[in-house]
Order: sequence, then structure tokens, then C-alpha cells
Amino acid sequence: MTPKIKAAKRLLPTCLLSFLLGAGLTFSYAPFSVWFIAPLLLAGFFWLLSNKGRSHAFLSGWSFGLGWFGAGISWVHVSIADFGGLPLVGSIGLMLLLSAYLALYPALASWLLVRFITPSYWPLGIGFIWLFCEWLRSWMLTGFPWLSLGYSQLHGPLGGYLPILGETGVSVLLVTLACSLGLLVPKRHFKSAFMITAVLLISGYLLGKQQWTEDKGQSVKLVMVQGNIQQSLRWVPEQDLPTMNLYRQLTDSHWDADLIIWPEAAIPKLEPLALRYLQELDETAASHQTAVVTGIVNYNFETRDAFNNLIVLGSQNGEAQGHYRYPHANRYAKHHLLPIGEFIPFEDWLRGIAPLFDLPMSSFSRGDFQQRNLQANGLHLAPAICFEIAFPNQIRANLHDHTDYILTVSNDAWFGHSHGPHQHLEIAQVRAKEFGIPVLRATNNGITAVIDADGRVLDQLPQFEQGVLVSRVPRYQGQTPYAKFGDLWAWLLAAMGLGLAVWLPKRNTTQQSSATQVN
Repeated sequence: MTPKIKAAKRLLPTCLLSFLLGAGLTFSYAPFSVWFIAPLLLAGFFWLLSNKGRSHAFLSGWSFGLGWFGAGISWVHVSIADFGGLPLVGSIGLMLLLSAYLALYPALASWLLVRFITPSYWPLGIGFIWLFCEWLRSWMLTGFPWLSLGYSQLHGPLGGYLPILGETGVSVLLVTLACSLGLLVPKRHFKSAFMITAVLLISGYLLGKQQWTEDKGQSVKLVMVQGNIQQSLRWVPEQDLPTMNLYRQLTDSHWDADLIIWPEAAIPKLEPLALRYLQELDETAASHQTAVVTGIVNYNFETRDAFNNLIVLGSQNGEAQGHYRYPHANRYAKHHLLPIGEFIPFEDWLRGIAPLFDLPMSSFSRGDFQQRNLQANGLHLAPAICFEIAFPNQIRANLHDHTDYILTVSNDAWFGHSHGPHQHLEIAQVRAKEFGIPVLRATNNGITAVIDADGRVLDQLPQFEQGVLVSRVPRYQGQTPYAKFGDLWAWLLAAMGLGLAVWLPKRNTTQQSSATQVN
């Protein structure tokens, strides 16, 4: 047996265990939401990295990441298999390819930690390294920050830090805690491990009792319509009119609402081709002194630009007069486009390889990062379409003193009965708690929900059912620290830890040298 084969055999158990630890993280996210699994599994990984994986840190971290994302975003396979036109082997292969790419970021974090930080000081350095690598993941190729670790702590004590440090800061605290446990507990430093755990969890619990924003004492009667249109029928031209009529019929008995919301692309006909329908809906809503916000695709036939839009029909400020005239300014264009679904990377190469790369509506143009709030019946709404809700910095950039609610619309029919829609709802809950403002989430087939300013679901509709959600939603005033400062405190906290992790070993070395010279 050659030395390389022997080395591979020794490494295989480490990689396999890393993979299993990463895969187990799935149970810390929705729909399972067992928050304490995350710190325990992460602690196990850091212990493994410090004892078995230091010589192959990148591969150990990549194995961990492959399990983390391979299990956590396995729902991607559902959309590829059902709607991408690829055989089972191809859909699983593409899902694994995406997971393998995302696994590069924890692999990089593991390598940087082992390469540059003295093992005893890993808990101090891991926060900044992890934050940096997660920032890269949220930025590269337009970003895919799904399953960031902080989301797993929504229902745990560390969730109390969300209004202060945001999800990114909670991720820093989580990996710091886990790394401390992974290094201290095996060495039987139980007192230190207990103190660190107690301080973080108790302080987080107490902070979770703090109300950063307050109810104005005003509420809005809200209606959200869930059409439950099958994904296979979404872009069939013969189904345009039945779909539009369905949404109108479901709405007709709810014109007494203050605000009516339809989900992403609820109107399947291109906006320039649906003007008569939109003008009639605009006039009806205005005559009842209410507003309808709906998703629609706007296609400019002259420039050939397509935008995934939200538009407002009916009353803007409570007046009985419509304002819709194509293309009026009271609209929002999606900024963060979904790779493959809304734009094709390396389009000239990939188009034509498989139906997956030629899906309807897969060549959108990008809206601005910062846009005006939608104005609907005197309310100001900060919009986010589909997975844009996973980008807190974009949400923050579009929140203003006058913003009443965060509005997110989606079509999760792509992901069937998987746990993807549950994770999507959990992300929206975290945004509500970070910013101390209710989130209104309207979807085609679930999970349509109203989320309060503390991240709790007030009302929701069942998945895969046609229905109308009627709810009274309070309006809030005030601002959380995270809304004011964003990720600033997370970066400062992580940078302080990194500085100590670099400085303390050098100081100790200097002191030891001085002591040796004296002796």
C-alpha cells in the first residue's frame, strides 16, 4: 500500500464525519428549527478540525460544507427535476454541483483559521474569518446567502441579538461559542466553557425581552390572496385569463380591506398586454378607497428589457381615484436576480444545452439597489421579491422613517413539498426581528403569512391551498440598532477578536523571551 493510499484512508473518516456534522445542521433550520443542534454540531466540527483535520483543513471544511448545503438546499433538486427538463441523474448532479461550490466558503474559512491563527486562539479569530467568507458567499456571482448560520437561532437565546447585530452578527457569536466549546470541553475546561455559554445565552435571552420598536396603536386591515396556480400552468398563454379572473374573483368580496396584496407574477400576462385589465382593477380598487399590490412582468418591446415588477393599483393616499398609467412610477423592479431562474450566467454557452437553461422569463434586467417605497393607500412598503428577502443590506437600504411594512412576494411552487418554502419563511421572520417591523409575505402556493415585529407568525395560510388571508396588522414606530448601524457592530466585534487572536500569541512569545533572558 502506497503512502498516498494510506494517507487517503486516514483522511476518509475525518471527511465523512465532517460531512455528517454539516448535514445535521439542516435540523437547526425550518421546518425543524431545533436551534441547539447548530452550536453542538459546529463544536464537533471545530474539535475534529483541531485534532484530525489540521493538515487537510480545506478538504475537511469542504466536506463539512458539502453536507451542510447538500442536505440543506436539497430542495433545489425538486425544481430542476420537475421543471428543468433534466433526468433525475442530471438534476441531482446540478444540485451537488451547486452544493460543492457553496462548500468552498467554509473550506476557505477552515484553511484560513488553521493557516493563520494559533489553535489556542481560534475562538477569537473564527468570527472575523467566518464573517469574511460568508460575505464573499453573499457577493460572488450576485450572491447566494441561503442557510447562513444565524437563521438557525431565530427561536434560541442568541436570537435576542438579532435587532442589535443582525443575522450576520449572530453567526459570529454562534461560531465563536461553538469553537470555544469544541476546544475547551475536550480539554475538560468545563468551567470556562460553561461561563462563555452562560454569558452569551443569558444575555441573548435578556436582550430578547427588549422592545426596540413600539406599536403605534394603529392597525391595517390586510388581505393577501394565494391563488395556488400550478407551476406547469404559470406561463401557458391559454391560462393567462383564467389565472387573472381567479385572482379577481378571490378579491371581489374583500374590497373593504385597507390593502390587498397578490403574489409574485400573479398576473401572468406581460404588463403592456394587460393594460385594460389593469386599468379596470385600478378603477375598482380606487372606488373602494383601497389599493392592490401585485406582481407582474413588465416587458419593453422597444428595448427588449424585462423586469420582475411589483406595481400599485388603486388609491395611493386614500383618495377615490386611480393613478395607474403605464408605465407609472409607483412600482418596484427586482434587483437581486435568481441565477438560472431569472438570468443565465454564461448565457451564450448554456442556452440550448437543456430546457433548464431556456425556462420562460429567465432573462430579466436588474432594478436599482435602492428604490422608492411603494405607496399604497397611504402606506409605505419596502419591497423584496422572492429570495431578495435573504439580503438584509438591501432591505435596510430601502427602509425609511416613513416605511410601514416590509413586503415580500414569492412563488415557491418551484420547490414542491420540500423544506425550501419553510426556510424562506424563516428568513422573512429574521428580517422582521432585525428591523423591528412587520413583514407581509404573499406567495402563490404558500407559505403566505403575516409576521409581527418580533419575528412571530401572526397569521398564515396552509400550503398548496387556494385561499385569502385576512389579518389586522399593527403599525410600528422606532428603529432597532441593526436598522441604524447595519453590520457595523458585527464587523467591529469580529475584527476585535481577530486582533486579539493575532496580538496575544506575539505578546506571550515576547514575554517568554524576556523571561528566558532574565534567567
